[in-house]
Amino acid sequence: MDIITVKGFVSFTLAIILLFIGKHATIKSELLRKYSIPEPVIGGFLCAAVVALLYYLFKIEVHFDLEVRDILLLYFFAGIGLNADFKSLISGGKPLLVLTGLAVTYIILQNVLGISVATAFGLDPLLGLMSGSISLIGGVGTTVAWAPIYEEMGISGASEIGIASNTIGLILACLMGGPIANYLIKRHQLTPSNDSHLEIGISHKEHIKLDHFSVLHAWLLLNVSLIIGYLIDMAIAQTGLQLPLFVSCLIAGICIGNFKAMVLKRKTNEGTQQGLSLISDICLGMFLTMALMGLQLWQLQSAIAYLSSVMLLQALSSVLFTVFIVYRFMGKDYEAAVISSGFGGITLGSTATAIVNMTAVTQQYGAAHRAFIVVPLVCGFFIDLANALIINWFVGFHG
Repeated sequence: MDIITVKGFVSFTLAIILLFIGKHATIKSELLRKYSIPEPVIGGFLCAAVVALLYYLFKIEVHFDLEVRDILLLYFFAGIGLNADFKSLISGGKPLLVLTGLAVTYIILQNVLGISVATAFGLDPLLGLMSGSISLIGGVGTTVAWAPIYEEMGISGASEIGIASNTIGLILACLMGGPIANYLIKRHQLTPSNDSHLEIGISHKEHIKLDHFSVLHAWLLLNVSLIIGYLIDMAIAQTGLQLPLFVSCLIAGICIGNFKAMVLKRKTNEGTQQGLSLISDICLGMFLTMALMGLQLWQLQSAIAYLSSVMLLQALSSVLFTVFIVYRFMGKDYEAAVISSGFGGITLGSTATAIVNMTAVTQQYGAAHRAFIVVPLVCGFFIDLANALIINWFVGFHG
């Protein structure tokens, strides 16, 4: 087996090309726009498929250096923060609590389902957690963190099953969010906002012109938010609490944006807001493109029968819970439909897939300002904390 490692700069350049492919395909395909399929999915998954063919046909294993990917995510969340105002945050208080409660409930259901399927296949019940909230809501980081603990408990194959489940979940999460929102909008005859002032990206119906000063101002605000975000992260770490760095950058962006508006009495001009939306959209698209192009699809061949069964059931349960429960409890309006597309993304993928799903929907139907406040906070803070506690309880109960 020959192993090829693609350097970071080349990987980054390839991701730009793949994102170009995705955006061009979306412009040309009415079907992709209709179901709000995220642009990064197309090019990213195409690359993953080519890499898998190289592995199977020519015994060549390709690895990409994706170190820059995580920095792109920081820019994206800083952009969300800079576009958020305290009025929106206050109005999102009750929905924030409701969505957190729904997320906690779903984490428990997801783990019960994973354990049940693992038991039915004659596997250790704890392996079901690796096809539950450890790999799906928790992501690769949580999977890698728990793999050594499983080895210490004498449970083999946990890492492989966890990473394979995360791979399948990430693909499904990218594909299901848009169709969920589209179904809810059509089924309940919801009225889209048609508001072209998006937090992330540019509406498909809008053509804008940006000048150098707007883009540079937006870029400066983002960099300052990242610097302050790092300082906030260091301060939080001193308390013993560990949070994802992007949460600190989100908080920093919120503080800077509202300091300008409330203290300096200076609103961000429209050109800078468009610059922020555009840069954030590109960073998010590049992040997800790089996440998908780095998938190693051949890892799915182990325990294929179990993985097919459990992930089919996990996807089905996510869709049903989102459509019949999340949508209703979040208000049964257009904002609820956008939040539902994000919830479908986080239950099987990650915070990034949740946001990219919502971005694709709002680019088609219009802005959903409350959704872009509530979902990032729930995904970036409350879900991680609740997931850690619930996983520990399940392991202690079955261990």
